[in-house]
This record gives sequence, structure tokens and C-alpha cells, in this order.
Amino acid sequence: MNLALVEPIVNAVLYEGYMLYPYRPSSVKNRQRWTFGGVYPQAYSETQSGSDVWAVQTECLVVGDERSVPQLDLKIRFLHLLAREIGELASPLAELPPGDEPDFHVVAALQVGEKLFQTWQEVTERAIDIADLRLSDLVAGPQRLTFAFGPSRTLEPLREAGGAVVGVSVREQQRIEGAVELAAERVDAHVFKVSVRVLNLTPLAPSDVQNREAALLRSFVSTHMILGVRDGSFSSLFDPPEQLREATSGCRNIGVWPVLVGEEPARDMLLASPIILYDYPQVAPESPGDLFDGTEIDEILTLRIMTMTEDEKREMIAVDERARAMLERTEALAREQLLGLHGTVRGMRSLEEGL
Repeated sequence: MNLALVEPIVNAVLYEGYMLYPYRPSSVKNRQRWTFGGVYPQAYSETQSGSDVWAVQTECLVVGDERSVPQLDLKIRFLHLLAREIGELASPLAELPPGDEPDFHVVAALQVGEKLFQTWQEVTERAIDIADLRLSDLVAGPQRLTFAFGPSRTLEPLREAGGAVVGVSVREQQRIEGAVELAAERVDAHVFKVSVRVLNLTPLAPSDVQNREAALLRSFVSTHMILGVRDGSFSSLFDPPEQLREATSGCRNIGVWPVLVGEEPARDMLLASPIILYDYPQVAPESPGDLFDGTEIDEILTLRIMTMTEDEKREMIAVDERARAMLERTEALAREQLLGLHGTVRGMRSLEEGL
């Protein structure tokens, strides 16, 4: 599975909405994030009447050749939230006490010298790789694989110019647990229907069952799946061949939708995305980098970033390294790159006479 061919589009899916203009925690649209691809703990999901799912599923068709049985490779990717809290110490310290936490209270932001530190939610990329799945084995019986990540907690001292510790940056990540269920059935001699389900089985304390913030920290965010096939090909769910239309209509997808990815007309990779896409989606080649909004409005967002005040830029830099890199990249754009964002003709065709 050549992931280099699809890396730009799958990364755009992974970070869609991660942070939106005006790229500051104080903006309303950045206070409730993670609107795409959330897979929540089962106990929390069941209190939400199904609006926040605890399992996502993709089903697709694989057409094998007559000489061998197709094999699948699967990569599941999502973001694991990491809560970053900024604490202001009750009184400055020369060093943090070893093996203990100092007395501090959490603040939205803390100015330490010339640097601004802000409470925020960072992320860690997670991936589950499953290789060499023979479809004949999945037809013989479904498989279930479990996984888990975390927890962690670290404290970083925030020092003023003289070296005294006046605050702490606390990064805490909750343990998450899940499972992947895999199954396949024969549609006919050389066609298989493949099913992949991702379940969030993270336990919740009774006090957190209806707490969205607590559930989010134990959720799989921006969840998507990348499937690759050998000795076979995927059938498009958007435009299946006539002989597979009935079988295609029987594919049930929950929370994600599979589309062909890679170089058209290749059919060896499929992306099951929580965002509606068409077959062979692409990030515009004129885009100079990630703006966390894959809707081809790069020119507007770039110009807005360039008109920010110095105070607004300082707040944006303090969000995290991704925001800082975005600002630096935007401010370093050459004139030719800016002009390239203004609009590009992808193709032209003539109208028929009489129209």
C-alpha cells in the first residue's frame, strides 16, 4: 500500500477543523472542536441517543482475480487528545519539587517574560496497522483485534527571565481502549464484501458518563481507515459497474464513506473518510500548506492571517507548534505563491451550438 500517494489527502482529513480562523483559543469556533470523525466511549454514546457514535463501520466490495485470493492491508488512524493546562504557581520556585507537584491554579493564559502560554487541547496521532489479511480467512470466520494507548502526565516548568519557576505546563492524556472487527463474505466466486468496524471500548467512571469533555479525552477523533488490496481491486461505491450495483447497495457504512484514492484509474486503495469526498480526491497543488480547512479557500485564509495584529499573532503562536509553523509559512510566501492562490483553470470545454 503506497501511502505516499494519498498522504496529503488523508492528513487533510485527519486535521480537518483542528483549528480554525482566527486560529486562537479565545475564538468561539475553537472552543468546541472535533466535529468530524469522533468515536466516543460506548457508555457516553448510549446517553446521547446515537448522536455521538461509539462505533464506525465501512463496507466495500473487492473483486479478485481468477488466479489468487485477494489480501488486504489496513491502517486505522485517529487523533488522541492531550489536555494541556497552564498553571500559575502560588509563589515562584527555584525548581519544581522532585516527585511531587507544586501548588498551582489553572489559568486560561499566562504571560512569562515575552512568551504567552495558553491552556489548550493538543493531539497525538495514533495508528493501528493490520497487514496480510487473506479474504478467504475472513470468509471462514470474522476476526477481532484489540488495542489500547496511554495514559500519561507530564509537568514542564515555565521560567521567568531570572530562572525562577512561575508556572507549569501540564500535559495529561487519558487511556483509551478499542477493538477492530473484520469480516468478509462472498458475493460470487470472485467478489467479496468486506466489513471493518472500529469500536471505542474505553471505560468511563459513572460521574463522566454524561460529561462531553471527559468523553472527548477518551475518544478517537478524526477516525478514518485506509485499505489496500493485492491480487484484486476495489469497486467504486459512487459509480459501480452494472453487475455490482445490487451488491453495492447492500454495503452499510456508518460514520465513514469509502472512496477510491491514489492515481486514477488505480483501484488498489480506498479511504473510508468521515468527511464526504468523491473518488480520487486531491488537495489543490497550489496550496502551500495545511490551513486545517480543506475547502480550497486558501487565498482568503492566507490574506486574513497576513492582516492579523501582532498581539493576535502572538496568541496564535502560543496555541501549539502547528499554529506557529502555519504562521511562519504564511508570512514567508513568495509573491508567485500568493498569485497562484487567486484561481486556476483546471480545464475548458466548448458549449454545443445552439446553447
